[in-house]
Amino acid sequence: MRGAIALLLMILGSLLILAGGLWTLQGLGIVMWPAESFMLADRQWAINGSITVVAGALLFIGGRRLR
Repeated sequence: MRGAIALLLMILGSLLILAGGLWTLQGLGIVMWPAESFMLADRQWAINGSITVVAGALLFIGGRRLR
């Protein structure tokens, strides 16, 4: 059971890292995809994305420690 929870935390953490990375890059205006996105070149989304990346990293690390 503990291994399943660890795996779930690692998967969720990975997804948050990827999503947060995309949001950060869109907010900084580095990734301009999709063209109609409201996040493009918006500093608030760069901040939100960075926070999401950190949260994802913490979940991933927590999952690794449970194993």
